Amino acid sequence: MSEKIIKKNQIKEVMHLLLQMYPEASCELDHGSKFELLIAVVLSAQTTDVSVNKVTPKLFHKYSDPSSLAAANVSDVEGIIKTIGLYRTKAKNIVNLSRDLCDKFEGKVPDNYDDLITLPGVGRKTANVVLAEAFKIPRIAVDTHVFRVANKIGLVAEKNVVDTEEALMKRLPKSDWILFHHLLIFHGRRCCTARNPKCNKCLIRDICINTMK
Repeated sequence: MSEKIIKKNQIKEVMHLLLQMYPEASCELDHGSKFELLIAVVLSAQTTDVSVNKVTPKLFHKYSDPSSLAAANVSDVEGIIKTIGLYRTKAKNIVNLSRDLCDKFEGKVPDNYDDLITLPGVGRKTANVVLAEAFKIPRIAVDTHVFRVANKIGLVAEKNVVDTEEALMKRLPKSDWILFHHLLIFHGRRCCTARNPKCNKCLIRDICINTMK
């Protein structure tokens, strides 16, 4: 690991400042149940939460539980979610995922990582999001925003998603994992953007290792 990381005693200050910037930081995927959350997270891969939130009201109105979505015609689901990226693959995945929930888990979303990742379309990040949001189990879900921002500001210095997740788990208090995940996403979307980051408006600019002076 590079030595270009912020000191551990500065981490609480980073969280405090990010909380000032984003007191509303939370999951931005609209959902009303554990099942709806799981489906929304699967749909959010390689697309925006805003795009997903535009299609899920109709989807969840028509298919409100695993049994109804398990019986759905995939082409019908495609028609509902066709405005989001990879919609054909995602339609197939969420139908098959729902069938697995009914056949293997009594129609309930599993509350453990090993079972979740057996479901079609569910990888490491999706499983971690569901565990954290639906079950309040401390996890750090590393998506593109979390990976980029955590390494850019100097919370960690890693080259891939898995190493970033493991490093964050070591450096951050476990009680703060879920909140930090949301704060990093909000920061990546609203201020520390990949193109033209708004460093002059950032409250952690004096701590960040990459702020341009």
